[in-house]
Amino acid sequence: MGHVQNTDKLWQGSAVILMDLDCFFASVEMLDHPEWRGKPVIVGGDAKRRGVVSTASYEARAFGVHSAMPAVTAKRLCPQAIWTHGHFERYIEVSKQVMAILANHSPTIQQCSIDEAFLDVTPGPHLGGDPISCARQIQAEVAALGVTCSVGLSANKTVSKIASEVDKPRGLTIVYPGQEAAFLAPLPLRRMSGLGAKSVAKLRRLGLSTLGDLADCDLTLLKPIFGKNAAEMRERAAGRDRSAVEATDKVKSVSNEVTFSSDLIEPTELRQAIYMVAQKTGLRLRNKSLKGRTVALKLRYADLSSRSARRTLPAPVDNERDFIDVLYQLLPELWQPGDHIRLIGVAVSGFDRADAGQTSLFDSPAQELNQDLVAATDKVKNRFGDDALRLGRDLRFADRSTLTPARPSRV
Repeated sequence: MGHVQNTDKLWQGSAVILMDLDCFFASVEMLDHPEWRGKPVIVGGDAKRRGVVSTASYEARAFGVHSAMPAVTAKRLCPQAIWTHGHFERYIEVSKQVMAILANHSPTIQQCSIDEAFLDVTPGPHLGGDPISCARQIQAEVAALGVTCSVGLSANKTVSKIASEVDKPRGLTIVYPGQEAAFLAPLPLRRMSGLGAKSVAKLRRLGLSTLGDLADCDLTLLKPIFGKNAAEMRERAAGRDRSAVEATDKVKSVSNEVTFSSDLIEPTELRQAIYMVAQKTGLRLRNKSLKGRTVALKLRYADLSSRSARRTLPAPVDNERDFIDVLYQLLPELWQPGDHIRLIGVAVSGFDRADAGQTSLFDSPAQELNQDLVAATDKVKNRFGDDALRLGRDLRFADRSTLTPARPSRV
């Protein structure tokens, strides 16, 4: 635990924690099923429906199972694993409990996902404790809930994120101020967020293999790869990330994705599937009391490549009937006859608090009646499940879901 032996000195300067819940979905399942503890547990989709692994316990990972692995492969590697399709309401409930713990330790929290968050714990008048003591206290309080977390602590977000991955589960890795460059230098390029496979391949063609190499590289060589972000990427690799921890009170987007057990090929079934996914997105929007101006459609093809298209509307929407035609208009930009589609995603973004009182695109007495119908339908779905009420067009997809739980970016 820790990176530099410097514990006799008080922390000087900025301090950032990255808290990452260990195997979160699987941990919650084991919390609710104590008899599963110590056994390989996999949260994911059905192997017979092209599902994928969402989360695997460390016992399952010992067999080579990992997130995003096809369920059929995971079944072959670990046939004795306990499988569950997931319980999202429960995961969200525990996540909110964890985030409440973090809020007691810092007024500035940047939640990255359901199981990960940055905290600014820089010593000052609003934070009385030492950052290291704070990190340890957070781990103890999270463990008391019945799940565990790993923590990275350093002077900036990039280093803390990488540090949190060094010692899992239940690890605390500390990189003291002034030691950031030494910590990052020997690490492979892929360890830094923001460096995708294509960027790493280009950097390797330049002879770079570590973050230290990237930190020392001439900007003229990096600009063709990163463009205007070249200097920022080099600074981050050198441990000089200057991005602030930003409180994430506002949700940036609301989305839903469905992976189908067999490819969608016909335009009629594509449109029907898009409407089904749009309904799920609309329900989430209304449950969050959000309206957005930008609508996006995402398709994943048989070769696992993905494309998306978006359009901005003249007024904010939260009802799928108000934006479904826009999604249909985006479809020809992404799909051509002969394309095989395995996943459809719908997202709405562009939220503005000033839009809260505005009416929808089609404001009329008939629309008011429609809103009443939507509210009644939402009430049934929220109580009895998303599939409690379905249109006839949705029934053809009842047996075509992979049952893989989607991972929301925010709670």
